Amino acid sequence: MREEISNKNLPIGFFDSGVGGLSVFARFRELLSNENTIYYGDLKNLPYGNKSQEELIGFAKNILDFFKSKNVKAVVIACNTSSALAYNAIKSDYDFQIYPIIQSCAKVISELNYTRIGVFATQGTVKSGAYGNELRKYNSDVKVCEIACPNWVSIVEGLDCVSKDDDVKQHVDEMLNFNPEKIILGCTHYPYLLKTIEKYAPKNLFIDPASIFAEFIKKDLKQQNLINDCGLKGFEEFYVSANPKEFVKNAQLFYEIKKEPIIA
Repeated sequence: MREEISNKNLPIGFFDSGVGGLSVFARFRELLSNENTIYYGDLKNLPYGNKSQEELIGFAKNILDFFKSKNVKAVVIACNTSSALAYNAIKSDYDFQIYPIIQSCAKVISELNYTRIGVFATQGTVKSGAYGNELRKYNSDVKVCEIACPNWVSIVEGLDCVSKDDDVKQHVDEMLNFNPEKIILGCTHYPYLLKTIEKYAPKNLFIDPASIFAEFIKKDLKQQNLINDCGLKGFEEFYVSANPKEFVKNAQLFYEIKKEPIIA
C-alpha cells in the first residue's frame, strides 16, 4: 500500500463479475461524487460463485493489472466471492489500497452486537465460511448460518429461467428456521432481488452491505488523506470483459449507465 499519494485526483477502481457491484458503486457515488471512478464488470467469466479459487485469483489479478494500468489510487472488490477466495492471495501484490467487501464490512456489522446472523451468498463464499470467520474475529459467540443461493446471480443477470419466486422462497424458508436477528445479503447481486425476497420475510431483517461498505471506504480514504477535494464532479468510466449491451440493460435496476461500456 502506498504511504502517500500526492495526486488525490487519481481514480478508484471497482470490480465485480457483473452488475452486482453497482450496488456498492451507486452508494459510493452518492457519498463521494467528486471522486473519479472506473468500474469493471467481468461478464465473460460470470458467474463467479461456482468457480475454483485458482480461477478467481486469476480473474482478480487480471482485473487489478488492468486497474494498475489505469493508475488508480485504490481498488474496491465489490464482489463477495472474490473477497472470500482471492483477496488474501493478491492483497500484497499491488501498491494501491485494496478494499474487500467481506473483511471491510464484518467488523462494522459485528459492532451491531447481533448474536444470530444469517448470510445468503454464492456457493464459493459459503464454502469458504468467510463471513462466519470474519464475524467471529470480533465476536466469538456469534452464531452464523450461511446458505448458498446458486441461482440468484444468474437470475439477476438474465441467464437463468428458473422460477424466481420458488427459488427465493425455498432459501428464505430455510434461513428462517435458523431464527436470525439479521440476514446479510452476502452477494452484491442479491439486493436486486429484494422485492421478491420481501414477499417471504420482513425487509428490515436484511442487511445490504453496500451502504456499510461505501461508508467504510469513505472513512478510510479520509483517514489516509486520499479524498479528492477538487470540488468538481468526478468522471465515471465503465469496462466489461464481454456483453456490454447486456451490462447496460441489467444495470438499470440500480444505476443508469449513459454510455455503453468499453470491452477490455
